[in-house]
Amino acid sequence: MQFEFRALKDNKIIKRKISAESVSDVIKYLRNNGYFPIEVTEIQKENSLSFISNYFSKVTFNNVVDFTRQLAIMLNAGLTIIDALEILKKQITKPTLLKMIEDIDSQIKSGNTFSKSLEKYPGAFSNLYISLVKSGEASGKLGEILLKLAENLEKEREFKSKLKGAMVYPAIVISAMFIVMFIMITFVIPKLLNLYKDFKVELPFTTQILIVISSFSVKFWPFIIFTVIGLINLFQGYIKTKPGKYVFHRLLLKTPIINNVVQVSSLVNATRTLSILISSGVSILEALTIIVDTTDNIIYQDSFRNIYKKVEKGESLGNSFEQEGIFPPILVQMSIVGEQTGHLDETLGKLSKYFEMESEMAIKAMTTLIEPAILLLLGFGVGFLVISVITPIYNLTSSFK
Repeated sequence: MQFEFRALKDNKIIKRKISAESVSDVIKYLRNNGYFPIEVTEIQKENSLSFISNYFSKVTFNNVVDFTRQLAIMLNAGLTIIDALEILKKQITKPTLLKMIEDIDSQIKSGNTFSKSLEKYPGAFSNLYISLVKSGEASGKLGEILLKLAENLEKEREFKSKLKGAMVYPAIVISAMFIVMFIMITFVIPKLLNLYKDFKVELPFTTQILIVISSFSVKFWPFIIFTVIGLINLFQGYIKTKPGKYVFHRLLLKTPIINNVVQVSSLVNATRTLSILISSGVSILEALTIIVDTTDNIIYQDSFRNIYKKVEKGESLGNSFEQEGIFPPILVQMSIVGEQTGHLDETLGKLSKYFEMESEMAIKAMTTLIEPAILLLLGFGVGFLVISVITPIYNLTSSFK
């Protein structure tokens, strides 16, 4: 069986896992090896239901944003990190989040730094987060750094919310349209088309196409469903591979309407993050390394890697941006000005606000253009069905005359 224990040794609290037959065996082992047992618990095996429960109760991005904001407020109010965590433990009700905070608190009390404690949870805290916390600890301005970090995370959450909100409507409408059409073609249309078999009337080309599609769908509809699900899974798996990411991300950057949103969102994240890192005392090279890890689009990731190499060789940041060819002129010129004046962090901060406004306009433009496109697609689908079904009826009534 697996057990987890907390024990005291050399005035430090140790927390580890161990295999043993019983709790008494664990306690005996701890005492024989110089540990003072505090707590021993058996690790329960997870079943399918507990897996589902853990999936829905995992620490989310929103949890991290709220945790950072609350911690920043308390540290700036004069509380120590341990006191702040103790207060948070009393307020948190989500089990997984509470367990994480308890563990972080325990590690800090054992002598670890806050940043070192966060490294145990890479799924919740990014490299950017941990690097900024390290910078705050080194400079003695952890509270101020966490405030900046909280603002950055809140802006990121707001932007993601806007982007998701813009994409939800088209996704729902398009999905509903294909589902309704599939049901109509598979279960409704065949009953109408059977009426034409008893009459010797020439069927229009669109009706003949509909008959072929409907006949195939009636016979193989389970195969169609499984094929669609399989293709979706294959696509999701492919775009997770490096070649797949290149193809998909390059396609996004070349697709009209969408490309502007993708470009501006990448620039918002990059300029804001660079501004925070540089103003917090992180070197430009280390900041660029973190940018590579926090940038979602692989095309921009490669560009930032190239920029890192150029800056490392002595090139200026602005000239490095220009040589990549995918960054807008305003970013190039403002970066050059920021470097020359010695206020690169402030300049990048202003640029991030500019790109935020640009991103909002890009999202609005995308939703404005997508809605008519959806209406046209709906009109085409409905029109095809109506013409294919109604035209033979009209021809049939005409022949009776």
